[in-house]
Amino acid sequence: MNTPTLLLKSGLYSVMALLFMVSCKQAKSNKTTDSDLQTKAEKRIKLVRNDQEKKVDVFIDGNLFTSYIYPTNIKKPVLYPLITPKGTKITRKYPLEPSVGERVDHPHHVGVWFNYGDVNGLDFWNNSDSIKVEKRGSYGTILHKEILGTEDGNEEASLKVAMDWVSNEGKVLLKENTTFIFRGDHDEYSIDRITNLSAPNEKVIFKDNKEGVLGIRVTRELEHPSDKPDIFTDSNGIPTGVPVLNNEGVNGNYINSENIEGNDCWGKRSNWVNLRSNIGDEKISLAILDHTSNAGYPTYWHTRGYGLFAANPLGQEVFSDGKEALNLSLDQGEDITFKHRIIVASKNLEKTQLDSEFDKFSNQ
Repeated sequence: MNTPTLLLKSGLYSVMALLFMVSCKQAKSNKTTDSDLQTKAEKRIKLVRNDQEKKVDVFIDGNLFTSYIYPTNIKKPVLYPLITPKGTKITRKYPLEPSVGERVDHPHHVGVWFNYGDVNGLDFWNNSDSIKVEKRGSYGTILHKEILGTEDGNEEASLKVAMDWVSNEGKVLLKENTTFIFRGDHDEYSIDRITNLSAPNEKVIFKDNKEGVLGIRVTRELEHPSDKPDIFTDSNGIPTGVPVLNNEGVNGNYINSENIEGNDCWGKRSNWVNLRSNIGDEKISLAILDHTSNAGYPTYWHTRGYGLFAANPLGQEVFSDGKEALNLSLDQGEDITFKHRIIVASKNLEKTQLDSEFDKFSNQ
């Protein structure tokens, strides 16, 4: 083999070796970069969007806390379920899941929701698939429109969504833009719900009504023990029977910021209400905090022993037996914002802690 050929082959081998070394270095660099990106992307509080199943799951340290869901078989988007830091579901399963030993009243009580019983004469609160077709013109529906943004984080994560409050004919009464902020550590989780409502097309009146505004329907163990059957009527006068059930393991108790307890919290104003119970060995606290900037502050509380836990700042005429009235209204183009915090803890939350949380929240 002549010298030029040897030189040519030698040169080719050198180039190939050089390319191989560069390729290996680049692959290693890419692997390191990918690893760095993955490490940076992994946050303690993560949101997992699933458009096909119409939900966004919220995980804290790898454990499911709640999900924002917007299925077609309920009349508003909700958070469902609520799960404690120790993994216990504390929202009623009915009507979304099969359950045993739960009440099957009020099918519109689903998870955690925000709506109202009289918006320009339409009832958004009591609407469900159980309403007869011929009566649905009196009810309103909240439609999920868009996920505006999600952001994971180590201290907090946020979900921004858009909804429309519509009549049975599809007319938009209110546009809603809500931000959920999720936080949590080893024994306490929280949700801030910042709800902005605007009136794009006409004046909107929220006539004083007991059915509102931020509601949670809790599991059986967080109810108050039931010693007699009750019948509750909604704003349309429709009766719902709530029978006596087996009280084994049922030990919920409301307590508010004024140290009023039990069913006496219903119809009272206070900065917060805490629902305490225990399931097995787990102590559980579920608290809702008002905000000083909210209309109707301090809110009245629509707290029922059978498991409805709601803050209603707009029902003043009802809760005050006619001594007060609000009848909040928005002119066309106006908007209003409501702020609430929900705390889910695998421990007893004391008054001093909740007073401090309320002050801190109201300063935000």
